[in-house]
Amino acid sequence: MSDVVATNDTEALDSRLEKYRTELTGYCYRMLGSAFEAEDAVQDTMVRAWRSIDSFEGRSSLRSWLYRIATNVCLDSLNAGNRRARPMDLTAATPVAQAQLNARPEITWLEPVPDGRVLPSVADPAETAVSRETVRLAFVAALQHLPPKQRAVLILREVLAWKASEVAELLGSTVASVNSALQRARATLAEHEPTASDTVDPLDEDQKELLERYVAAFEGYDMKALTALLHEDATMSMPPYDLWLRGHDDIVGWMLGVGEVCSGSKLVPTVANGSPAFAQYHPDPDGGYSPWALIVLELSDGKIGEMTFFLDTKRWFPLFGLPERLEA
Repeated sequence: MSDVVATNDTEALDSRLEKYRTELTGYCYRMLGSAFEAEDAVQDTMVRAWRSIDSFEGRSSLRSWLYRIATNVCLDSLNAGNRRARPMDLTAATPVAQAQLNARPEITWLEPVPDGRVLPSVADPAETAVSRETVRLAFVAALQHLPPKQRAVLILREVLAWKASEVAELLGSTVASVNSALQRARATLAEHEPTASDTVDPLDEDQKELLERYVAAFEGYDMKALTALLHEDATMSMPPYDLWLRGHDDIVGWMLGVGEVCSGSKLVPTVANGSPAFAQYHPDPDGGYSPWALIVLELSDGKIGEMTFFLDTKRWFPLFGLPERLEA
């Protein structure tokens, strides 16, 4: 299909631009670490594309042109110096006996995202697996350690498989400069290498059983059963609080202490960041269940390695299309 766009055909132009929305949102999410900022960046990209469509002459593909605009939008946003993080990027693990809930502003935190917002449908299972791996919380958190332009280069080259010459054209740079930036980005990423995780698309029978046992243990608040599913050095975090815990004893100590309020909860399955996730609903005194947390799990070697409880449910449940409450 030609990349020369008929500017007088509004419906056709809308359709051409919209077909890139999901992959652009995935790109901007990896750059910015925020689902909402990514969607705003893509909307800004579309508006800029509309306003300047008359200057698009088809010398590059429409896709490349949109990525150039999206990259500039993201770089402008990142010039403010914002770097999204997880609790383990900010503090050391806290022994449960010293645990305190210290909330930090929303802008601090790496945000979860529904797969459907950032992962385009593709026919190749291997490509799907790579895409899911590169929106994992741990991977996106590692990307945040890179300077903005290095981040863009690494995502374009290693995640989206662009050629060095294509990235150089997009950034108005040289191939040598792009290759140098990529080398530096790889070195930095190696220092913050994400933990390995199991492929979960699709879930195999063992993984399905693991998640069923997790739901039964959590809803039954059976700590012995729960810890049997966790790695010895499993972690638990609860943004917007910077507290995080490592290991069975501290996790159980928290859940049987301050976390005891989670007893009696119900879990509803969903998917976030290419990983299994659950919407946690807390029992109401007057009956039914109200939103409490979005729980994102990381699976590795047949067990659970990470549990991230995102507590700002007024933001996350509508984004994930989750019910406002559950009836008794």
